[in-house]
Amino acid sequence: MRARKHIALVLALSVLPGCKGCKEESAAPAGPTPDASAREASMRSGVKVNLPDGWSGQVASDDSVQAGPPGRPVLRVDLRRGQGAKKPSADELADRVRAELKGYEVSLDQEEETEGYTLLRVTMAPKLADGGLGLQTPGFFGARRLGDDLFLCASLPGASPEEVLAATEACRKIELQSAPR
Repeated sequence: MRARKHIALVLALSVLPGCKGCKEESAAPAGPTPDASAREASMRSGVKVNLPDGWSGQVASDDSVQAGPPGRPVLRVDLRRGQGAKKPSADELADRVRAELKGYEVSLDQEEETEGYTLLRVTMAPKLADGGLGLQTPGFFGARRLGDDLFLCASLPGASPEEVLAATEACRKIELQSAPR
C-alpha cells in the first residue's frame, strides 16, 4: 500500500515543473513544528497560506509546505521564487497532468484560470493490466502567482473529495502578508 501511495504522490507532483523533492522516496513530514498554526502556514516571511479550521501546516524536509487535518497532510505547496511569469494556463496545466499521468484515466472536473492563479480539479483512476480501471480518487493541481513568485500546489494521495476542495481553496487564497511593524 505504501508503494502505491508513493507512486501516486510522485505522479501527482511531477506535473508541476521544478518540484523540488518530487522524486524523493519519502516526502512525508516527520511531524508538526512547534509553531504550526491551525489557521495558517507561513512558507516564508511575508507569505500566508490560509487553512481550514483544524488543519495545520509544516515545512517538510524538502522545503515544501504540507498541510492538512491532524497527522495527515493533504496539500503540498512549493515556492518557486522569480518564476511568476511561468504560471501555466489551464490548458497547459491540463496537458501536463494528462502527459504525466499516462497510466491513469483522468477526467477534468473543474478548471479555473485568472491572472493570479490556475486551478484544476480532477478525478483519476489507475489503468489496470486487464484493461479495467482501479479506484477513482480526487485530486487537484494549481499554480498561484504572487508578484514575481510562483506557488505550485497539489493535493496528496488519500485526500477525500471534501479535503481536495478545501486544499483547492487554500491554494487560491495564498497571499502576501504585510511585514510586522
